[in-house]
Amino acid sequence: MREEIICAGFGGQGVMLLGRVIAQAALKENRHVTWIPSYGAAMRGGCAFCTVVISDREIASPYVDKCDTLFVFNQPSWDKFKAKVRKGGLVLFNSSLIKAQQPPRQLRIRKLPFTETAFSLGEVRVANMAALGAFLKEKNILKYKTVLDVFSEITPRHKLHLLEVNKKALEKGYRGW
Repeated sequence: MREEIICAGFGGQGVMLLGRVIAQAALKENRHVTWIPSYGAAMRGGCAFCTVVISDREIASPYVDKCDTLFVFNQPSWDKFKAKVRKGGLVLFNSSLIKAQQPPRQLRIRKLPFTETAFSLGEVRVANMAALGAFLKEKNILKYKTVLDVFSEITPRHKLHLLEVNKKALEKGYRGW
């Protein structure tokens, strides 16, 4: 098993945290993992992205040319990364912020309102966890409980008040809209 993932959005949309949670959950489940963040000009409104590779075997190269799963949170990220998804790959697409047509090849696109879901929970910063819940349901690569455990472990003390709403967003994404 090898899963190559790209998480992309504006700086501040939680794409790095999303990738980190996936990577740490895979490690906790005794998989080989790489996680590579790329900030670029994200602090100035540009695209932030990270890649995660999960494998049952050692990973010789962390480079992701074509991914199996793309998390995409905004239009510029969609425009930049849509060609990087393998045929038959899964795209978890933030329909709250992206208006785009299906690309020319076969992809499994799930248009889901991550940002609207986060707003409905009263915290825009949890859109990434709604996306993660949808990924867990679609791919069945990581255990839901492992992800919950990892998120609880890595949440800093000064953000513990956000733990419950993040769990609600994860559950909402997992159970569907």
